[in-house]
Order: sequence, then C-alpha cells, then structure tokens
Amino acid sequence: MHCQTCGDVASPVDPDCQRCGTPFGQPPVLPGVPTYPVRGLGTAAAVAVGAATVLYLPGALFPLIGARMARAAAEQGDRDLLLGAAVAELLLGLPYLLALLTAAVLVIIWTWRARKNTDAFPGALPSLGPGWAIAGWLVPFANFVVPARVVANIARDSLLRRTTPALVGVWWAAWLVFSVGDRVVSRGDDQRYSRLTEWPQNDVEYGSYVRYYQDALGGRLLLSVACLVAGISFVVLVRRISAAQQDRLARAVPAWPGHPGWPASATPAPAVAGPDAPSVTSPPPPAGAGGTIGA
Repeated sequence: MHCQTCGDVASPVDPDCQRCGTPFGQPPVLPGVPTYPVRGLGTAAAVAVGAATVLYLPGALFPLIGARMARAAAEQGDRDLLLGAAVAELLLGLPYLLALLTAAVLVIIWTWRARKNTDAFPGALPSLGPGWAIAGWLVPFANFVVPARVVANIARDSLLRRTTPALVGVWWAAWLVFSVGDRVVSRGDDQRYSRLTEWPQNDVEYGSYVRYYQDALGGRLLLSVACLVAGISFVVLVRRISAAQQDRLARAVPAWPGHPGWPASATPAPAVAGPDAPSVTSPPPPAGAGGTIGA
C-alpha cells in the first residue's frame, strides 16, 4: 500500500506515513471539509510583499542623498535645500506605506485560507485554530510569536514535513529585526532631527544636518538587509506553500457524500437501470461483515 498523499510505501508497524503523517488509506483531502484556492491569492500576496520590500529601500537609503543636499545647502547658504530634503524623504516613504498596507491585507487573508485548508489534510496537526491566522497579526505582544507558529504549522502540513522548514525561522528572525529595529531607529532619528536648528545660520549649524544624515545611514543599512531577507524568504514560503496546497487540492477525488466512516470510492458506482438503481444523492450502503442478507 502506498500513501495517497506523498506516494511513500506503507510501513507494516506504523499506521501513519513516515514522510507526511497521513494515515494510510486516507485520501489527500477529506471530503466534505471546505477548502479554498490559494495560488492566485498567494501570487498577489507575494507581489505585494516584494513591492513593499523594494519600495522600502529608497527611503532607507535616502541619507546618502540627504547628506549631499545638506552639504550643498551649506555651500550655497540655501535653507530651502534642507526643506526639500525633508519633503523628498517624506514622499519616498508614501509608496512604501501603501504597498505595506496592501501586503498586510493580502498576507492575512492568504494565511487564513492556507490554515483553513490544512483542516482538510488527513494527518495535519495544527496547534492553533484558523482564527489565530488573523488575530495573531493584530493582537499586541502575541504578534511577536503567533504568526510564526501559524506559518510553521501551515508549512509542515503543506510541504509534507515532520519538522518546521528552516526558511520559516529565517523569515521570522529577519522580520522581528526589521519591525522592531525600524521603530527604534525611526524614534531615534525623530529625536535627533528635532534637536537640529530649524533655520541654520552658520557652517556649524548646517554641518549638524550633514552629521544627522550620516549617523542615520548605519541603522538604516541594517534594516535594509533585514527587510530584504524577510521579504525574499516570505515570498519563497508563500509560493512553495501555495503550490503544494493547490497540487494537493487538485488530487482530491470527488467522493459520494455520506457518513465519514463509509469507505470512499475513487469513482461513482455505475448506473443500474430499473427500480433497484441507487439514488445519486446517497452512496450505496457499505457491505456488512455478515455478507448479503439472505445469503
């Protein structure tokens, strides 16, 4: 006997598949359990995450341009260049915020669908309910742990793994560094910018703007690396999980509706003419242990 999910040979001593954990004799997808398509949504989420990752970089690397504009302002004595630098940095951040909001919505919906699909996978052992696929991103403090646990469950049950793929850990570690570090760096930059002279009068005051941008660059470079690692690894995860789930859903065989204890049939029973033909709304009754009545 082979596992209907991954094709591995059955073990005579273990009722579950050693590779994917599916109980032998079970179909790849349980009939009657709702499932949801994830390939298209996963592609949209991956594109949005990739766009947010790329759009973060211009704002993060703006101190390179800001320092040059501050030097030019000092040489020309032009305060408007400093104001222009602040406005340019603000405008560069707007597309990133829009992409981030779009990515957040799509990722939450994709996570919920992917988690719901695992309820239909025999042998899946999720530790958190589907509701946490949404609440885990929104509840304070829980969002430091819960999303990683949900995605880890989805990855194991979708990619036929007994252990969590290492890519989940890479993604979550990079995301925590980025999300927490971005708040710390942004707060520090705001505090240092508020201490700058609003209308510089001399080289020392102009020079403080140059030093501000130079000091801001180091932390933002680290955040850029973390953002790239988190974005790329999550896109890979979404694509792999979506493809694996869609492939498994496509291999599901339609079964007659009935009691979960009834054996599933790969194909519908042939039609029988006459008054003894079975109804299309119910499967033929399973054979009992004692054989046909009257035999």
